[in-house]
Amino acid sequence: MPPARSPYRPRKTPRQQRAWQTRRRIEQAAARVFARHGYASGTTDRIAEEAGLSIGSLYQYFPNKDAILVVLAQAHLEQTAETVRAVLAEPRPLRLWLPELTRALVRVHAEDPRLHQVLFEQAPRPPDVLVRFHQAEGEAVAAVERLLRADPDLAPRDHGRQARFVVATMESLVHRFAGDEPGLDAAALEREIITIVTRYVA
Repeated sequence: MPPARSPYRPRKTPRQQRAWQTRRRIEQAAARVFARHGYASGTTDRIAEEAGLSIGSLYQYFPNKDAILVVLAQAHLEQTAETVRAVLAEPRPLRLWLPELTRALVRVHAEDPRLHQVLFEQAPRPPDVLVRFHQAEGEAVAAVERLLRADPDLAPRDHGRQARFVVATMESLVHRFAGDEPGLDAAALEREIITIVTRYVA
C-alpha cells in the first residue's frame, strides 16, 4: 500500500505554463486573503473567489488552505535565506554587514506584516519544512560566525555561540516587531536591533 499523501502538499505539480500561472494566481490570492482575514477566516472559498476561480478549480491544485499556507511559508523561508546569503557572502566588518542585513530583513517582513504574522505563528510546519528551516538557520549561523572570526575589530571570544545568539536575536525581534508595533517604524526597529547586536558582540 502506498504511503498516505501529506495534507500539506499541493495535489499536483503543474507541467504547463498555464497551469503554473493558475497555481501562482491561487497563491497570490491566498496571500491577500490571509493578510486581510487571518488564518481562521482565510477559507478556501474566499481564496477561490479572490483568485477568480471556482472552488473545484482550486481543489485541483491544493487539498486545503494549509497546503497553500505551507507553500507561502516555504517561499518566505527561501526569500529570507537568499537575503541572508547575499548580504553575508563577502567578508566585511560588523559595522558594515550588520546594518545591511538588518535593513534587508526588516524590509522583507514589513512589506506585509499581517501575512508574515500568519506565516510565523499559524502556518503548519511539516517535517520537511522544519528541516529546511533549521538548515537555513544553520547556514546563517555559519556565515555570521565566519564574519565574526574574520573581523579584526572584535576581540577573540566564542564566536560560534555569539553567532547563534545574533541570529536568534535578529530573527525573534524582526518577527515580533516588524510592521506590527505602534510607534516603531522600520527605521526605528533597525536602529534598535543594530544597537542590541553591536553591544552584545562588542
